[in-house]
Amino acid sequence: MIKYDDTERRSWMQVTNVTPTLGAEISGVDLAAPLDDATVAQLRQIWLDRKVLVFRDQVLTRDQHKAFGRCFADLHIHPSHRAGMNRHDDPELFIIDTRPDAKQSNGEAWHSDVSCEPIPPIASLLYLTRVPENGGGDTMFADMAAAYAELSTDLKQLLDGKMAFHDGEIDLRNYGVRLKPGQSYPTATHPVVIRHPETGLPVLFVNRSFTSHIEDVPMWESRMLLQGLYDYVAANARIQCRIKWTPNTLVMWDNRSVQHQAIRDYAGFARYGERVSLVDSVTLKAYRL
Repeated sequence: MIKYDDTERRSWMQVTNVTPTLGAEISGVDLAAPLDDATVAQLRQIWLDRKVLVFRDQVLTRDQHKAFGRCFADLHIHPSHRAGMNRHDDPELFIIDTRPDAKQSNGEAWHSDVSCEPIPPIASLLYLTRVPENGGGDTMFADMAAAYAELSTDLKQLLDGKMAFHDGEIDLRNYGVRLKPGQSYPTATHPVVIRHPETGLPVLFVNRSFTSHIEDVPMWESRMLLQGLYDYVAANARIQCRIKWTPNTLVMWDNRSVQHQAIRDYAGFARYGERVSLVDSVTLKAYRL
């Protein structure tokens, strides 16, 4: 546990690592209260270092949730709102409302949130107020900078400089959704390996939910490479952490650096949360090598 003591502000921030390399639980910070610049800067550095931050026992209104997000960047509008597919009236919120009789839930496959956007979100902040009574509903995270670092030199050389096509309709089809006339969903081409604009680390940036194919290689080679990378990430416990939710927990993750997977092990129980995501134009350079 690392303690940050600022005696001038008489506040304590405690940081407890989830694993040796990924994730941190933060205590001593009330996200409902306005945060000064020094606290925000400190949290940003821990977020960049640890990639997944967990804040428990936070009682937040929607405005407070969004205000915390705005400490770091502008709020992202999910493409489902832009396409007129989301019935919720606040475009800055993405609602995750899994009912007891639901057949599936959001995010069951490993993914990076809406990587089909020309500028994908830099971060997502999910606030759960209801967790399944059976104790399920954890979220897995995988460090994609560590995933790249573990690849062989030969495979790195093969992937570096390659571009991949990301298609939002792939994810929609996973949920049985088809676009109606007049509706559209984003597509984008991104490097298979991006360079994180703040840490400078190379990051593997392909995922099962949104990546269609690697460009300028035969389709069978693309399928072989992508499937191999997906299996490697899903099976590699060294680069993963698992977050167990409790009511009124907010988790903030670096969407450029990690993929995540919502574990669906709570059939017959409910799970409710609200997510805001963040976007900035500076991050565009990570996807335009």
